[in-house]
Amino acid sequence: MSAPPDLPDVVLRAFDVCRRAGYVSFCRNETGRLLAALAATRSGVMAEFGTGCGVGTAWLRSGVRDDTAQILTAELDPKLAAAASEIFVDDALVDVLTADWSTLMDKGPYSLLFMDSGEPDAVRVDRIADLVEPGGLVVLDDFYPCEMWPPITAGRVDTLREEWLTDERFTAVEVMVAPDASVVLATRR
Repeated sequence: MSAPPDLPDVVLRAFDVCRRAGYVSFCRNETGRLLAALAATRSGVMAEFGTGCGVGTAWLRSGVRDDTAQILTAELDPKLAAAASEIFVDDALVDVLTADWSTLMDKGPYSLLFMDSGEPDAVRVDRIADLVEPGGLVVLDDFYPCEMWPPITAGRVDTLREEWLTDERFTAVEVMVAPDASVVLATRR
């Protein structure tokens, strides 16, 4: 088995910022590589709801090929937002906002939207659908793979995952990015 490819410089900077900030919760490399590949297909405005220290944003930025694209990301914690801003201080394509992610609700529509599934009420499909342009992508992170239907998490039906996978406004699929991690990838019809 060969070694994985080197990490992009912007992602290495993000990991360094995380380390200095003592922040250990961030986008996995497997998910990040998917984000970079998807961002490479996008133009227009992309967004991340919940920046942390900027690792997911860095992965998105590493994939951007269109120099007119823009990435907006919002982080409520001022210390984390300041740390993430360090990564992109000289990058006109990335705007890190110190704000709740809901401030991005009126800045769409987005060609790609990356969110964490950790706040199910915040990322319900009915709240998010109109924020994504036709043909736009939603990447919903932090699921544990499930091989049954309906999807079960912790002994209960995972209604968030079920919503996204069955909503008629999207064509969606659960994608395993690692043996213990999956994302829901949804394209707006």
